[in-house]
Amino acid sequence: MKILFDSHALVWYLTGNKRLSHKAREIADNLESDVFISAVCAWEIAAKVNRGRWPEATHIASSLQEITLGQAFTALPITIEHARVAGFLSARHHDPFDRMLAAQSQVEGVPLVTADPAFRAFGTSVIW
Repeated sequence: MKILFDSHALVWYLTGNKRLSHKAREIADNLESDVFISAVCAWEIAAKVNRGRWPEATHIASSLQEITLGQAFTALPITIEHARVAGFLSARHHDPFDRMLAAQSQVEGVPLVTADPAFRAFGTSVIW
C-alpha cells in the first residue's frame, strides 16, 4: 500500500505518539508499504519549529532528510501539477500546507494519513 503522511501524523509516527492511529502505524511499519514524505512536511515542520509552535519536532525539522532516508521513505517533491491542482481546490480551507498535501495526494493517487478533518472537504482520500 502507498501512503502520504500529513505533517502531524509524520511527527506522531516518528516520536511514537499514541495519537497516531493503530491503522496508520501498522501500514507505515509494513515493509511492503511505500511511504511518501512530502517536501511540504519539511517546510511546515521547520516553519512551526522556527516560530516556537512545535518544539517537540525540533530534531525532526533539522534532520528530516536523513530520517526519510533512514526509514526508507520516499521523498515527494512539489511539482508544477501539484501547485496547479492546489490552486484550483475549491474548499474554503486556505492553509497552503494542507492545500498542497491534498493536491499531492490527489495527483499521485496516494491516500493521506491524517487526523485533520479538513482534508475531507478537498475530496482527499484519507487513512486514519
